[in-house]
Amino acid sequence: MKLTTKGRYAVTAMLDLALHGDAGPVSLAEISTRQEISLSYLEQLFSKLRRSGLVTSTRGPGGGYSVARELSNVAVSEIIGAVNESVDATQCGGKENCHSHGRCLTHDLWEGLSAQIEEFLSGVSLQDMIDRQRVQSVSMRQDKVMVQRPYA
Repeated sequence: MKLTTKGRYAVTAMLDLALHGDAGPVSLAEISTRQEISLSYLEQLFSKLRRSGLVTSTRGPGGGYSVARELSNVAVSEIIGAVNESVDATQCGGKENCHSHGRCLTHDLWEGLSAQIEEFLSGVSLQDMIDRQRVQSVSMRQDKVMVQRPYA
């Protein structure tokens, strides 16, 4: 299965943005500090997220990013797709050329797994994630760390 750090970081950054966006745009520097993701990497991800219409940007002092839609209307699968990731469990990327002569014996199994993962991720929104108590607890812990070392 191929869900690389790009997809994971995009979901993490979007969730951070959703958790902290009530007070206005959130800077990538803040997300970088809280989530320990390189600022330059976040810039690349947010460029793709903006082009996909998932975030909006505000320039100038106090600027940053905001989630472009209602949190309940942003599925995790959309975030992953926006950064050109997939959750394809097949070795062939769905092309059915797993072996030199075509499709492998287990192609349908891995294709079915991919469909289940896609269905699951499509059914989970940013709001669903925020509503989880564990997410709230982790966010509060990260906020405390950020107060101790802002924009490290």
